[in-house]
Amino acid sequence: MGRERDGLYITVPNLFRCPISLDVMKSPVSLTTGVTYDRSSIQKWLETGHDTCPATMQILPSKDFVPNLTLLRLINLWNQSSSSRRPDSAASEDQVRVWIHKIRSAGERKEECLSFLSHVAEYAGCSDYNRRVLVGIEGFVETIVGKIGESEMAVRVLALVSGENGVKEKLHRLLILQSGDRNRLSPLTSTLREAENSSSKIEAVRILDSISIDNESKRFVAETEDLVPVLLSLLLRPGPDPNHLHAAVLSLLISIAVTRSVRIRLVELGLVGFLSRTVSDRSAAAVPLAEKSLKLLSLLSTCPEGRAAISGDPNCVGGIVERLMKVSKPATEDAVAVLWGMCCLFKDGTVAEKAVRNHGVTKVLLVMQSEGEGNVRSMCRELVKALRAGYRGNGCAGAGSSGDGFVVESYDTKTTHIMPY
Repeated sequence: MGRERDGLYITVPNLFRCPISLDVMKSPVSLTTGVTYDRSSIQKWLETGHDTCPATMQILPSKDFVPNLTLLRLINLWNQSSSSRRPDSAASEDQVRVWIHKIRSAGERKEECLSFLSHVAEYAGCSDYNRRVLVGIEGFVETIVGKIGESEMAVRVLALVSGENGVKEKLHRLLILQSGDRNRLSPLTSTLREAENSSSKIEAVRILDSISIDNESKRFVAETEDLVPVLLSLLLRPGPDPNHLHAAVLSLLISIAVTRSVRIRLVELGLVGFLSRTVSDRSAAAVPLAEKSLKLLSLLSTCPEGRAAISGDPNCVGGIVERLMKVSKPATEDAVAVLWGMCCLFKDGTVAEKAVRNHGVTKVLLVMQSEGEGNVRSMCRELVKALRAGYRGNGCAGAGSSGDGFVVESYDTKTTHIMPY
């Protein structure tokens, strides 16, 4: 992988990329497993409840990490060398202001506008300092927003600076509050539909996610014409390097699935099938996607259409059960919430039967053992009772019954030390 500009292709050594973000590491640190990550990425992973190494999925005996100073020196040397070949990296602030003025005044001269947008994108991608310079220039964000319908490069620039202080709020104001017109977001939808490379699609998704900062803006984004079908098509249609694109799309869907109508639309478009395949994927690389999928399943299970799709999918319940204790604590809670809601609250016998057949009782007991007092432990307690008793279509079944229901006549387990209630 690399970056190309003016015919020069700069290759980024894989050793310098964080296994989580895939960006060049700014502060490499090594876990006890020996794998090195960028500090901000691994801190976020550990702070969300994980106790495993993302690359190897080994349980960490300690969450401590140490700076990898040797690798940091190599990265710094490579940065110095490659920066000397990137003419935009050391541009003066005055030069940057000239570029922005040229972009603003380019009018119909699209090639000229694209050229200066490329300069700005290259400059923004070089350092945090450069990005702070850009967002500090009056009218910068407004100028780039005005060009998102003309060039994917404008989308890239906004994605690069969206993490800087105040930018998300400006984007929210410019794209939602001031316009009040969902057509203002259509260039981003077009990028998702028409861009040839996945990085442009990811950048458009991240901008949409960044402006979804409250329920009103989330509904605004969700109701943008054709956006939800386009997002689903990105999940269901094969493409190069899908994991990062899928992760970005799932994060946005979690954000905008705030109303029943949106959740029903997601179900109708086939999202449950994708989520089922994701939670059933046992590879280590699928863990982050599986966690986002469990969150979405917990949201979709709040509507009858979502519950019907989950119950009717041949692999979804088994995948949820399999993921218990193999994901972060929040994701485990999402998995328990789905099973509890469907088995205990809505008494879905089909789901309960599938859970039992996939050793759900043992796994729920293990989750309950690991939990302190709280809602998750209470849900696990009720879930164990429900799974052990068995359900008929509309009530409990006695031993030896058949038909719509099922029965756990005897339950033999080696986890006798676990007292469910």
